[in-house]
Amino acid sequence: MDKNKCIELLCAEIDRHWPEMVEMSDGFAAEPEISGAEFKTSKKIVDVLEKAGFDVEYPFMELPTAFFAKKGKPGSGGRVALLVEYDALPEIGHACGHNLHGAMSVLAGLGLLPLMKEIPGELLVIGTPAEETNGAKVEMAEKGVFDGCDFAIMIHSHCGKTIVKYRSLAMDAVEFTFKGRTSHAAAAPWEGINALNGLQLFFHAIDMLRQHVKQEVRMHGIYHEGGTAPNIVPERAKGRFYFRAPKRAYLDEIMEKVYNCARGAALATGTEVTWSNFEASFKDMLPNETAEELLEALFSEYGILVTMIEGFMGSSDVGDVTYKCPAVQPEMDICGKNIEAHTRAFAEATTTERAHEAMRTGAKIIARSALEVLLDEKLRERMWEDYSKEMERGKEH
Repeated sequence: MDKNKCIELLCAEIDRHWPEMVEMSDGFAAEPEISGAEFKTSKKIVDVLEKAGFDVEYPFMELPTAFFAKKGKPGSGGRVALLVEYDALPEIGHACGHNLHGAMSVLAGLGLLPLMKEIPGELLVIGTPAEETNGAKVEMAEKGVFDGCDFAIMIHSHCGKTIVKYRSLAMDAVEFTFKGRTSHAAAAPWEGINALNGLQLFFHAIDMLRQHVKQEVRMHGIYHEGGTAPNIVPERAKGRFYFRAPKRAYLDEIMEKVYNCARGAALATGTEVTWSNFEASFKDMLPNETAEELLEALFSEYGILVTMIEGFMGSSDVGDVTYKCPAVQPEMDICGKNIEAHTRAFAEATTTERAHEAMRTGAKIIARSALEVLLDEKLRERMWEDYSKEMERGKEH
């Protein structure tokens, strides 16, 4: 089938399914489900994909709210994965826009579906729950879900700017537990060992460590548990921290210093300390220049200004996908003004007419980028060359 005819057909299909996806997105906003509990949300998406004609595995990988939908001819051409997010935040709902851009990825898949009978290659639509906490893409990447994919893409909701060259930090989420011994805090404090002292000293050590790391590094934590009553010397204290750095290799080096800080705090206070991840670790986002140029051209074609930024925008489990295959995650303006994510105002912005139109346009951009990769072997080769180059750079600090 002629490429122009393919584009015409996929855009018509997106226009046809768009009202249904608007209704689905707004329905998710009205009944948000938090990370790992997206049962109604994931079931609704799966029902849509199965009805359309995708072959769907649900649940997927023993994750009760994940799914894996596919269509096409494996081994005959390119292999493209559209990533779908749909978890909300506690109390403030879809304040990161997953309802909208999750529906956007589904809409792109529906647009491409009729073409998969005519063109070579395989299309995947993958439901990736719990991005806000444990990041299902991490486990999926580790277990080979993206192995053999030539391209993975999603567009993330954003307010005020559209950014193609999205960069994220590698992140470790670690809980430190200090253990001591109880005693009466007034009658016999000398009989106790104060676990909270160990945690407090650890906080101070981390503050001092900040002077000796690169400026892009982020280290931030909270007291998660610090005792039960003022008249009892705390026997246990817990702190939860996020540690972030531009490269996974550099973060690994920093973490050794962090663990030494914990050991030192325990030694100085007579406590014992252990640590473990309380959420999955995220890798940094590896750029792919060829894929980003493709996306920039498509945004331009639809009259959307792309803003160039320097620096990093938090952390995402999409980073782990970029270590397995060429992948991008542009941020798309859905509201035309600056509204910070993870706010009630952002959640409200996802249900406006402007956001609905952004969903339709974004779906067309996703679908058209996927089509290019499916059809163009030389494009795939250039993307893989970029991937190999960035994998080597990822080993640097």
